[in-house]
Amino acid sequence: MSTVSATRRTTTGNTPPRRPPSLAPLLAHVVIWAGAAGVLALWWTGTASVVGPAGWLTGAGRITGLLAGYACAVLVALMARVPLLDHTLGTDRLARWHAAGGRYTVSLVLAHLLLITWGYTLTTRSGVLHEATTLVLDYPDMLKATAGFLLLVGTGAVSARFARRRMSYETWHYLHFATYLAIFLAFGHQLSNGADFVGRRPAQLAWYAMYALVAALIVGYRFVAPVRRARRHRLRVTEVRPEAPGVVSVHLTGERLDELGARPGQFFRWRFLAPGLWWTANPYSLSAPPLPHHLRITVKEAGGHSAALARLRPGTRVWAEGPYGAFTEARQRSSKVLLLAGGVGITPLRALFETLPGEVTLVYRARRPGDLALRTELDAIAAARGAAVHYVVDEPAVYSAPLTARALSRLVPDLAAHEVYLCGPPGMTTAARRALRGAGIPRRHIHHESFEF
Repeated sequence: MSTVSATRRTTTGNTPPRRPPSLAPLLAHVVIWAGAAGVLALWWTGTASVVGPAGWLTGAGRITGLLAGYACAVLVALMARVPLLDHTLGTDRLARWHAAGGRYTVSLVLAHLLLITWGYTLTTRSGVLHEATTLVLDYPDMLKATAGFLLLVGTGAVSARFARRRMSYETWHYLHFATYLAIFLAFGHQLSNGADFVGRRPAQLAWYAMYALVAALIVGYRFVAPVRRARRHRLRVTEVRPEAPGVVSVHLTGERLDELGARPGQFFRWRFLAPGLWWTANPYSLSAPPLPHHLRITVKEAGGHSAALARLRPGTRVWAEGPYGAFTEARQRSSKVLLLAGGVGITPLRALFETLPGEVTLVYRARRPGDLALRTELDAIAAARGAAVHYVVDEPAVYSAPLTARALSRLVPDLAAHEVYLCGPPGMTTAARRALRGAGIPRRHIHHESFEF
């Protein structure tokens, strides 16, 4: 077998529409920072004067506390799976903002705790330990807030990269639910003790409204919507087909699937109602364009959940949350597109390879020839649309090719004029980004959506 091959004919397909750059990320930043400015205005209007070190420390503690409370609401809203946010910003961007915001939030909470305790200590002229004990035991709702603080710090610790790599996705996902409990426990002390809320009914109502809105988004999109869609669409497994060593395709059928509004490149969170699988929902991309009565995912064995999919029986009921992601045709702004896949990262790109307009080239990298999943389909698509497809494997070494700007330029003429859709394991995508930037492709023309949450 030739491990690096290509087919090129006259490209078919419509020219993609010219789209202006998306303003959604900028608008989202403006809204978030405007909210933070409103929180600072709450402190400013409620503070007559700041005098002496104790006043400055206490004031700083109030500010960090307000910002931490606001940040908690923003963090939860980012991951509420609101379709408008998810389809315009992209799931991976929301996840990155959530992770970065989590670090800032924990830092703000720690700063609030230290600054308030220090400021009160200077005011009462007592010891730090005595003042901390008084705050926790004598102030309203502070015992619950302390428990919430410990939960929030613990959740932050298990979300750190070094810790997350040592646990399964399912374990990390369910431990992350402790964030909801932490925020619930800490909420009361903000209104009962916060100088910016005591006696200020409009401020209290605004705070209640903000948290009520976020709670409604969580309940609506993460709990009610999946149940409603499961009842309406009645998804079930029809076939499980091996595609490569450790890789299977799961075929599903259902009712009125076109109403889901799924697009090539998107993914769902799948909950299979089978023993050992019903309790968790994992993200897998569609590996073929969605049809009114048929969906397909292609999954590589990478853990207990994905390995169990190979044993699914026809007729197994399925709940699908989604569709999610902005890794779609909507990002395309050039008539020349490179799809760069690594391993099972071929799944969303296979669907895009069939549907993207313009001149499309696919480069598919795998460890061995036998690991090239869906190759027969890819060759048929390439022949039907007159596109180019290149297969690159690491073994045997005589056929391997480095993931560099020079190597990619040899495979793809006029590489710098291409837009790129990139999907693969983290190491491969990091090297690919470096190579693509070295080849002169602007960062905004490299589209990548990670599922490493």
